Amino acid sequence: MSFASRDAFPARGGVAEDGGRFPLGGGHELVPGPTGPGTRPISTSAAPYVELHAHSAYSFLDGASLPEEIAARAAELGYDAFALTDHDGVYGSLEFAHAAKHLGVRPITGAEVTLAVPGVGSTEPDRTTHVTLLCETQRGYANLCRILTDAHAGTRAPGKERDLLPAATTIDMLEQHAEGLVALSGCARHGLGSADPKATARLARAFERAFYIELQRPYERGDARRNAQLEELARSLRVPTVATGDVHAHHIRRAHLQDALVSIKHRTSLDGSERERRGNHESVLLSPQEMLERLPREAALRSREIADRCQFDLTQELGYRYPDFSDRVDPADVQLRQICDVAFADRYMRSGTAAANGHKKRARQRLEDELALIARIGLSGFFLLHWEVLELARECALEVRGPGSPRHALPPGRGRGSSVGSIVCYLTGLSHVDPVEAGLSLGRFINDEMTSVPDIDLDFPRDIREKLIVRVTERYGREHAALVASFSTYRSRGAIRDVGKALGLPFAELERLARVTDGWDATRISEEVDGMPGSHTGPRWDAFRRLTREIAGLPRHISQHPGGMVISTRPLIDLVPVQPAAMAGRQICQWDKDSCGDAGFLKIDLLGLGMLSAVEDAIDRIARLRGETIDLSRIALDDKGVYEEIQAADTVGVFQIESRAQMQSLLQTRPENLDDLTVQVALVRPGPIQGKAVHPYVKHRHAKRADPTFEPPVEHESLREPLRDTLGVVVFQDQVLDVAMAAAGFSIGEAEGLRRAMSRKRSEASPLYRGVVRERNR
Repeated sequence: MSFASRDAFPARGGVAEDGGRFPLGGGHELVPGPTGPGTRPISTSAAPYVELHAHSAYSFLDGASLPEEIAARAAELGYDAFALTDHDGVYGSLEFAHAAKHLGVRPITGAEVTLAVPGVGSTEPDRTTHVTLLCETQRGYANLCRILTDAHAGTRAPGKERDLLPAATTIDMLEQHAEGLVALSGCARHGLGSADPKATARLARAFERAFYIELQRPYERGDARRNAQLEELARSLRVPTVATGDVHAHHIRRAHLQDALVSIKHRTSLDGSERERRGNHESVLLSPQEMLERLPREAALRSREIADRCQFDLTQELGYRYPDFSDRVDPADVQLRQICDVAFADRYMRSGTAAANGHKKRARQRLEDELALIARIGLSGFFLLHWEVLELARECALEVRGPGSPRHALPPGRGRGSSVGSIVCYLTGLSHVDPVEAGLSLGRFINDEMTSVPDIDLDFPRDIREKLIVRVTERYGREHAALVASFSTYRSRGAIRDVGKALGLPFAELERLARVTDGWDATRISEEVDGMPGSHTGPRWDAFRRLTREIAGLPRHISQHPGGMVISTRPLIDLVPVQPAAMAGRQICQWDKDSCGDAGFLKIDLLGLGMLSAVEDAIDRIARLRGETIDLSRIALDDKGVYEEIQAADTVGVFQIESRAQMQSLLQTRPENLDDLTVQVALVRPGPIQGKAVHPYVKHRHAKRADPTFEPPVEHESLREPLRDTLGVVVFQDQVLDVAMAAAGFSIGEAEGLRRAMSRKRSEASPLYRGVVRERNR
């Protein structure tokens, strides 16, 4: 199998020579994104000092600021370039790179790497020190990824995978992968330069003309003596020095949170972690001029020289490639058409009725239009890859279910989400909904103006999914496939327990608060404390209120995405570091789904759904007890008795409508058919709830039931048709597209960009759309 290069696609809005169009890897999918309206150009006025050593919250429990906050503060202070160097990872680097470019700051990619240095002789134990690595070129970035992958390779011991061990690489590894990297000798506390001059000399030889002795001034005891020794070492090795700030917070107001995070990391209180903390609060981001006044001037000015060397652009130069199936006899477009034609003949059988013939004709036209669109935007390989994964799932299902199982009548998995609007997905088995019959729109899934690879969510019974993840990894190779990361972030209970322990607050009071909190929004903990009986006053409780608000949403540690996998023709460890997961035999890349999307990675979502497992078990039991295999496709969808139970909220154990919120809402909306039920499921979701759509829908539902001629009010007459099925309110994401096109004159691609901007946890683009809307409606 061969693969399609992201470099084969032109930049945003361009047209490839072969007629396909797609953005370069790494571009945001937003119309007014990093290269669109609202983006500041990279500053052409060079600051005399560039920060080359900074940590974000992705230095887990060490940095106190999100990458976007650092980028915004750097731009505010006048930096034109800035390096993010988190501990042993690039977890937040792409997020930072996009935010920095958006704000006119050139991002420099790097990491502070933990190095294991062998002890001298048999009596001295091994030590760990730090070196700072910065990427000059794409080759250097690939080498950094390989170094970080090696550092994490031993963090999960066989049989004890759930216990995370410290990451560390070796000098040998750095020597072998020095090309394209600039190396600094490390921080004031744990830097290689101070810890081991002999190992420093070895690295200086490996990084010829790209090694610098790193000087810092954290205003701690011994600063002057340490810097004098490092400068003497630099002279003896005949290498230059460079000064850095070792930033751990973007603003002085986050310094107290940084102290608390260090305490949490060492599982102790602020009092017990005084040695580990940066208690003088000097590791915060300052302006270039302030840094020149603080640091040795010549070494500080040399940061500009290094910044000018490091021209690698993470947002544009990854060179990701995904399968395009071009090694087969027929081109990918032809292969996909052949699969769809065979399935079309099977799904749309000949019928003598005019209605059936008319439906078949509409379906054929829809298929031709879709195949032409897929060919234009160059996504045939994308669909073929998903089809191939589904074929692997069929093999896994046969093995899991065993011979003669009644479960064989069921598909191995089911697609959901926007992909059900595609007839190609329907014909390739990725969806089990006929979009023509259901009247579903394709625009949200794929369109001519899309600027990112679409998502297809595939649900599988858990036993099939567990086998499938291993099978996919085996099919494409461990170097080419890995699971997507997820970052556990601070919510209420975690913030209460961790911050409270760091502050030394009474354990019983913290547990009482943790039991009554809503468990989600840590920014509301202060209000919940005020609502508790008893006295919660004093400096420590005041600090608790402030720090729990600040820690809300910060990443605590890396974990595994429920089922997202990325596949690449180039080894993934050249594109993003890979590390072992907590489950034996699995590995995860260091980026979450948003960063993987920003990088242009093709992500396949293989999700385990417990209800599918329950359905398969039920079919097995029915076959054993009654001797017959039921056909789920023949179950009536208009059973009056079923809807009576649903209207009475008798839905305990019923998938999607069993929660307390759903049951309370069912008593108000009283669904009467499948369309009503579809709206009901979507209504009790974060989007409609936050958009205040629930109460208006329920009110209009009551009015419609009392008077069938009732017409729900809308903000503008152009919205009446898009919102007719949901009684004048926006419930479905597809309706965002319809409303944007009807009311604001957006194209389908612009409307999809708006929907994505609204749905993402992090997006600097949402406010920019307000300007686009105002411009269109002048």
